[in-house]
Amino acid sequence: MYSHSGNAAIADFEHYVEKHQKKKERKQRKLKQSGLNLEIIEALTPTQQAVFDSYYDGQNIVLHGCAGTGKTFLSTYLAVKDILDRVENKRQLIIVRSVVPTRDMGFLPGNATEKMKVYETPYKDLFQNMFNRGDAYEILKGRGVVNFTTTSFVRGQTWDNAIVVVDEAQNLSFQELHSVITRVGENSRIMICGDGKQDDLTSERFKQQSGLSQFLNVLNNMRSFDIINFKTDDIVRSGLVREYILACESLNTNIYN
Repeated sequence: MYSHSGNAAIADFEHYVEKHQKKKERKQRKLKQSGLNLEIIEALTPTQQAVFDSYYDGQNIVLHGCAGTGKTFLSTYLAVKDILDRVENKRQLIIVRSVVPTRDMGFLPGNATEKMKVYETPYKDLFQNMFNRGDAYEILKGRGVVNFTTTSFVRGQTWDNAIVVVDEAQNLSFQELHSVITRVGENSRIMICGDGKQDDLTSERFKQQSGLSQFLNVLNNMRSFDIINFKTDDIVRSGLVREYILACESLNTNIYN
C-alpha cells in the first residue's frame, strides 16, 4: 500500500515526465517550422558501412585515415540524426576541434566566440549538404542542438546526454585529447575523426608532437571503442582527390600507405 508521500512522489514524477515530453514536442515543432528536413544518407563504401554498423551497435568510434573519405560528414550526420530522432535521449551535438591553422592568418579581431567562427565554416557546409539549406547549422546552433567549441575551452565542462565529435584529432596533443575524453558524461558518446598523415603540429611552425598515435594505443585497450581505418579505396570527395592520393602512393611519397 502506497503512503501519501509515495503518491505525491509518483505525481511529481509524472508531472516531470509530462513537462519533459511537452518541451521535447515544442522543440521538434520549432525544428519542423524551420523547414529542416534531414536528408537520408547511406554508406558509399564498405568502410563507411562499418561506421554505420558500429554506431548502431552503441560503440564509441574512431574514424581514422585517408582524406576525402567522409569521416567528419558521417560522424556528424549520425550524431544529428540520433539527436533529432531522440533515439537515446541525446540533447546536443558537441563539435570539438583544435584551432591549429596550416599558415599564420594574422590577428583575428573580436572576442573568443567571434575568433572561433572562422573554424566553424566547414561544418556550415556539412549541414547545408545534410539539410539542403544554407542556414541549417545556424538554426540548430540557435536551438541548442549544436555546440561548437575548441580545446581551449573544455576544461571544467561535463557533457551529459550529448554526442561529442572530435574533429582534426591529429592536431591535438595527448593532453588535449585526454582533456576532451574526460569531459564525456552520462548517457553520452564520442566519435573521433583524424588522419595522422595530415598532422600540422609537427610542422616547422609549431614543432609539437601529435598525441593521436599514443591516444589510439589507449583506446585499443577499451572494449567500448571501435577504430575504423579509411584507405584510398574509401575516397568519395572527388575523382581528383583519389587520383592525387594514388599518384602520391605510386611515387612512394609515404603520404598514404
